[in-house]
Amino acid sequence: MKFLVTGATGKLGSKIVEKILETIPASQLVVSVRNPEKATHLSERGVEVRHGDFDQPESMDAAFTGIDRLLIISADGDNETRIRQHTDAIAAAERAKVKFIAYTSIANASESKMILAPPHQATEAAILKTGIPYAFLRNNWYLENEIASTQGVLAGAPWVTSAKTGRTGWALQQDYAEAAATVLIGEGHENKIYELSGTPLTQEALVSALESVLEKDIAVQQVDDDTYADTMKDAGVPEAVIPFLLGIQEGIREGELDVVSSDFESVLGRPATSIKEALRIILNQIS
Repeated sequence: MKFLVTGATGKLGSKIVEKILETIPASQLVVSVRNPEKATHLSERGVEVRHGDFDQPESMDAAFTGIDRLLIISADGDNETRIRQHTDAIAAAERAKVKFIAYTSIANASESKMILAPPHQATEAAILKTGIPYAFLRNNWYLENEIASTQGVLAGAPWVTSAKTGRTGWALQQDYAEAAATVLIGEGHENKIYELSGTPLTQEALVSALESVLEKDIAVQQVDDDTYADTMKDAGVPEAVIPFLLGIQEGIREGELDVVSSDFESVLGRPATSIKEALRIILNQIS
């Protein structure tokens, strides 16, 4: 049995690879990366490193040859680019006669109106069209996405948001990585959709947990979108990124990440790491 993980040198991909290697021999794992020289630490451990670039479909044909079970980690970039990259990768997987495809998607993908949803909707549809057995790992939201806000709080700034009472199912990347690894190398996950979400919390509830961990008061500023945009600009966020951040705040505000699910427990045999413990882990990483 040969397993392959795309994007294996990325933040999520590297965590998934390490979890997989706790369970199976390195000789069974293949990684597909854009820059193989960045994965020498894996080849030195016996993992087969293949060149695979989502912008070079022919490289994906070679990367996926002889692979039984494939994990496609969603790429970065604008929506149009990601749709093209993902559909090309799926076509290559079909040509290579891959027997199973797991894909890191987004919360409630089929119904989501989130700014990030279109590539995931298109990718899920493309996988379904192949008829290849699949698992959709609908990841809610990485707690690591809040590192910049947390660092601001540590520096004395308020927590600024325009998400109002919208709730988010934050969880650690490590939890999502362990779930992905379990599904890729485990049994009984064919044709399953997993809504991987921590306990949904409002911004105020998240900050309250952070206050408890830090043992300090933190001001929360609920602002309108224009003020949020100005705040991000003043913080040095590139102007091109601000509409994207506003779209995320809007999606949270509209309940797009408010998903109550026990799928973490179904996959891992345990719930996601508690929010306070997860925050402690994040704080240790950035201290």
